[in-house]
Amino acid sequence: MTNLSERRRALHRRHSEPPSRLGREAAKRTLDVVVSLIALLVLAPLLAALWLLARSTSPGPGFFRQERVGLRMRRFSMLKLRTMYVSRGDQIHRDYVAGLLADEAAASRPGGLFKLQSDPRITPVGAWLRRTSLDELPQLLNVLRGEMSLVGPRPALPWEAEMWPLAYPDYQRRFEVRPGMTGLWQVSGRSRLPVREWLYLDAEYVRRRSFGLDLAILARTLPALFREGAS
Repeated sequence: MTNLSERRRALHRRHSEPPSRLGREAAKRTLDVVVSLIALLVLAPLLAALWLLARSTSPGPGFFRQERVGLRMRRFSMLKLRTMYVSRGDQIHRDYVAGLLADEAAASRPGGLFKLQSDPRITPVGAWLRRTSLDELPQLLNVLRGEMSLVGPRPALPWEAEMWPLAYPDYQRRFEVRPGMTGLWQVSGRSRLPVREWLYLDAEYVRRRSFGLDLAILARTLPALFREGAS
């Protein structure tokens, strides 16, 4: 299997931005910086309280860092509030995803979740943080640093990126843009989506991306989160 570094070099070779797209990307980046900076200032007390909650209800740090694959397949450290017990490996998740991608029917079936429905690694507080997506608020720092965007494909784990070509050959398009805190995948059903639909929506966002689409997705994100949190 072609490794990530080889695919990264191939992506660099064919990557070329026309002037109109450069202007759109500049506007998108300006929106990212302004919104993330304001949100961090406004939400600082909430983030501090959630950090304390995560840290005090189970042993371990309040924040969690995880390596992800972003724009042009560059790796970066994504921030989240910790939702799992410390020293728990991810093999159970890897095995689950590998089995799901290998099963054509399961990968295409509605409700074929990409995440384990009953994950023993997740703390009680972590389950609530995930359900409400509050665990993702620290990613505003990733947006401010330019590693992520407010809107884009789901941030990929390196081992997920190695598996995805088996399930959806067009997945490579997702690395033409920064990964996002929200995106088409989130406002279209989030974790309830079949795996193949999730991967398709990431590539579809890259094909259709525009400043107007980003604004529309941002406007739909909060209602989608409320629906998900109430389900």
